[in-house]
Amino acid sequence: MKRPAAWCSLLGLGCLYAGWALGAQPVVIVDPGGAPPEVLQSITESLDAITRLAEDQDVREVARLRRRAWDATQAALRTQGYFDATVDLEATEAQDDQPEYWDITIETGERTQVRQVGLSFSGAIMADPWSARRADLRAGWALQPGMPFINDDWSSAKLNLLDQVAHQDFYYARYGQTQAQIHPDEAQADLLLEVDSGPPVRLGELQVLGLKRVPETLVRRYVRYEPGQAYDQALLTEWQQALQDTQFFRGAFVTLDDGTQPAGGSPDAPSDNGNGLRVRVDVPRPEGDAPVTLPVRVQVTEGLARWFKGSLGVDSDHGARAEALYHQNVVWGWPVWIETGAGVDADRQKAFFDLHLPPGADGARDSLGLLYDHSDVEGVETHLAGLGWKRKQLRKAAGSSRVEYEVLWGGQLLHEENRISGSDRYAVSAGTLNWQWQRRDLNSKYDPREGNLIELGLGVGATLDGAEPFYRARVRAQQWWSVGARDVLTVRAEVGKVWSRSDNVPQSFMWRTGGSRSIRGYRYDSIGVRRGDATAGAPVLGVLGVEYTHYFTDMWGANVFVDAGDAAASFQDFKWHLGYGAGAVANTPAGPFNVALAWAQNDRRLRLVFAMGIAF
Repeated sequence: MKRPAAWCSLLGLGCLYAGWALGAQPVVIVDPGGAPPEVLQSITESLDAITRLAEDQDVREVARLRRRAWDATQAALRTQGYFDATVDLEATEAQDDQPEYWDITIETGERTQVRQVGLSFSGAIMADPWSARRADLRAGWALQPGMPFINDDWSSAKLNLLDQVAHQDFYYARYGQTQAQIHPDEAQADLLLEVDSGPPVRLGELQVLGLKRVPETLVRRYVRYEPGQAYDQALLTEWQQALQDTQFFRGAFVTLDDGTQPAGGSPDAPSDNGNGLRVRVDVPRPEGDAPVTLPVRVQVTEGLARWFKGSLGVDSDHGARAEALYHQNVVWGWPVWIETGAGVDADRQKAFFDLHLPPGADGARDSLGLLYDHSDVEGVETHLAGLGWKRKQLRKAAGSSRVEYEVLWGGQLLHEENRISGSDRYAVSAGTLNWQWQRRDLNSKYDPREGNLIELGLGVGATLDGAEPFYRARVRAQQWWSVGARDVLTVRAEVGKVWSRSDNVPQSFMWRTGGSRSIRGYRYDSIGVRRGDATAGAPVLGVLGVEYTHYFTDMWGANVFVDAGDAAASFQDFKWHLGYGAGAVANTPAGPFNVALAWAQNDRRLRLVFAMGIAF
């Protein structure tokens, strides 16, 4: 028996759900009868699992599976509000080399709508102090009369209401009664829901578990409240996040000690509906509506006391390089951590020591540091020693937005000695203050393929001997556009300027450009102001770049690019240095790898540009 081909469409009259299959797997043809796409998707997902079971089954078992297919179709319709639907399943048995066919015809009938909602409360929440809150809860109820009755919406609305009650004051809230009465003949649903708040809960004494090296004062720095204060899950969540954001703990849980948690070890995590609201409906509840005081329990797992990290790399700018870092949590019993390390390559050698303070209540991270840096690039040899302070603060935008804001403040006292080949030597001691603001809206912080970044920077400084002031401003922006399934277009721009009445400005405050991370095709920092036989830092910077990347896989890709810019004495002296080329990119587990051939238009030279590294 030959069957005509069926047209498969969510909006059409019929849908060929499963194609030809090996063995005895049946072909299912569904006539949805006007069922909306979300209903048809639910039906086909259920039927897919059932038809796979039919392969290599005997006749009696296949007959049972037909019944299960009919039941699954009916169940999917009911969850979407079609309680009076008619489902017919006609089976054509397999013949010769033809599989068995199941023709399923659906008449949805009228979709059930919510007719009335009986929403009530009991427990301490019925007292006068919470009258406004009851009104807000009623106003925020999601499933209103006239809406389609969909089972998932009903479950979500119930859980959200219970969460809102249990989120603040009423830790022991639970359902009193819940009922959905369906009238299929009338296509109406009457809903009844009662939430029993139980007694109000107050915060009691603080219990801290799991500390070994970290002093308890660090926990109390973030978990701050007055005993007797009303319970608020938002506060507990905020405290927990603050503890987890420090370098001292691998894990932290902040909960109420309701008597159900063990004396040691990790506490049981409360259920979470995905909205950040937590509710415990399985906790034994005290009798009556009198206020209850529960201790605040902080369970932490401390991080490693100390660790060492290192990295090796090589790139076209500096050749081979090596870096080492030592980190220690808690120093002499104080809740601080230190980082010290060194880095070496052909052009630069540096060493540093940083002391980090624990984050403040507003998330600000302060650190103090010592730095020694020696570099010899393009005829400018610099010895820099500095003492600095830095404050970094990260803030995320409201809601589910991926936008992040980062603000960085810094101050430094530095002494810099410079030897410029073919020119002069000079030393400068100065104090500087810097501010940097950055906005990130990226799909990935480390491998962005869509989004943008904007950065503003301001700096002010003065020499310590003559009090000669100097100023700096910088703007940087980058945009990533996703093109099709695997292509990415990137555009970047950077502009900066230094103002000073004197040439006695630290080289670290000026600009040079060129290299694999700026204008490809030119040597690293080879573009700047010529002084003697050297290329020194310039007071004006401008760089543009355009790159198009095609990814063959999630890891491997190829790109073409054009870079242009200059570092000059002024914008009037600005001369474009053009570089362009093509290359390959790989995001490997060992780190990113980039290699390209770039032509430096002004130098009339082709250069290999690459960068790779591995951390250990």
